[in-house]
Amino acid sequence: MRHNRTVSTVDQAAQAYIDGIAPQNRPLFDRLHGLILGTYPDAAVGLSYGMPAYTVGGRRLYVAAWKHGLSIYGWPQGREAGFAARHPDLKTSKGTIQLRPGSSAGVGDGELLELIRAALES
Repeated sequence: MRHNRTVSTVDQAAQAYIDGIAPQNRPLFDRLHGLILGTYPDAAVGLSYGMPAYTVGGRRLYVAAWKHGLSIYGWPQGREAGFAARHPDLKTSKGTIQLRPGSSAGVGDGELLELIRAALES
């Protein structure tokens, strides 16, 4: 699903968070960020619960950087099931997908887009 507006907004707090992401995690974050904004160019990016949240309409996708990688979540229960079935080692018990720079190499952009759409489309 593509949207008509072509410019996303990244608030200052979210940009400061993004700028502070550790260099080893930044390429993975930039990959996700690019996929999200490439698919939803009208997404607003702000901080929610201390991490970047991509908002489209009333839906949100959260992407948090941590010491060893990224955590992503925000889809309704079970909408990530296909991804989790293919990559059970990346899903935590809390329904979060944890990507490490090394483990994400085997995850294609199409699979990441599946997660993104699960969170941001109704």
